[in-house]
Amino acid sequence: MAFTYATLKTAIQDYMDNDETTFANNLDNFIKNTEEDILKNVELNYYKKNVTGTATSGSSYLGMPSDFLAPFSLAVISSSVYYYLLLKHPSFIRDYTPNASTTGQPKYYGEFDNDTFILAPTPDDNYTFELHYFYRPTSLTAGASDGTTYLSNNMPNVMLAGSLLQAAVFMKLDAAEIGTYKQNYDKEMMQLKSWAEGKTTKEEMRYDKTRGRV
Repeated sequence: MAFTYATLKTAIQDYMDNDETTFANNLDNFIKNTEEDILKNVELNYYKKNVTGTATSGSSYLGMPSDFLAPFSLAVISSSVYYYLLLKHPSFIRDYTPNASTTGQPKYYGEFDNDTFILAPTPDDNYTFELHYFYRPTSLTAGASDGTTYLSNNMPNVMLAGSLLQAAVFMKLDAAEIGTYKQNYDKEMMQLKSWAEGKTTKEEMRYDKTRGRV
């Protein structure tokens, strides 16, 4: 059974038998904390995204998407051909091109700060880039009451179990009760990880684990 934003909130209140105002005001936090826990602990294809962007000739910097967490790959597209850049530390980039005016088709990239990639050599043209990256999706709580997300549609048991665990902690239930909710959530998460990271794994030329900035 899939959940909408409204039906998940109702289910949490029904399971916990709690419609107190302070509890209701924290339902969004229970849901968002569960989403964040899944994001940080399960490698889902849902968290992968592709975008294209254009570099500015003469500038060694390329902006990151606002929802960027970590890179899988970055390719420069020249004459319809993809050339994949190697990810390096910014110190390597600086050492490779100590003079930023050294231009050419980029071969390397690094995470310069939380918003920007640094490229080497500095682009000598307005190249198009394609970034394949790990991102944070919009929360279920940011949508309409009848809205859904990939998680609420496809992983409703995990979303509910995690939210109930968050609710149990919030209500300061005794350790045994919280342990029961945690045990159920751990079981659902284990099943999700088995499906996402085992049964759905396909043969790939290379498999890149994300490096967290979550």
